[in-house]
Amino acid sequence: MSLVRRAVPEDAEEVLRLRQVMIDSVFATESSTAWHAESLPTVRRKLADPDGDFAAFVVDHPDRPDALAALVAGTIDYRIGRAGNPHGAIGYVFSVATDPDARRRGYARASMETLLDWFRERGVAAVDLNASAEAESLYVALGFVQKPDPSMRLQL
Repeated sequence: MSLVRRAVPEDAEEVLRLRQVMIDSVFATESSTAWHAESLPTVRRKLADPDGDFAAFVVDHPDRPDALAALVAGTIDYRIGRAGNPHGAIGYVFSVATDPDARRRGYARASMETLLDWFRERGVAAVDLNASAEAESLYVALGFVQKPDPSMRLQL
């Protein structure tokens, strides 16, 4: 039996906690959890929709009941098709996080493999992510490569 399971609405607070772990490890800004309360209903709603375009997979913490040890989350986005992806399904991975006291046990890898299977089952032709320096070797081992195209963002 796999350690990895699909997150459910009751996991929402722990999902947000592990998302904050990821944010704190990647961004050198001052940590704030003030946004968690506002985000919680949305996360619960997304986790309650098993047929939606969002999925989170988790590993329960082996030493702390009601806590999660690892999280991966992803979404499926539609883009007009093109050669190599005629249906336009693109996966995006974000919030890959392992609780600091549960690292180096293979939880992130197992969770990522489960998320990648979820993408495959839904006909996703390509998966994008942003990698931290610490996690890059995991993603390379899973087959990810650097993209040649630049990304830009407008904050609304």
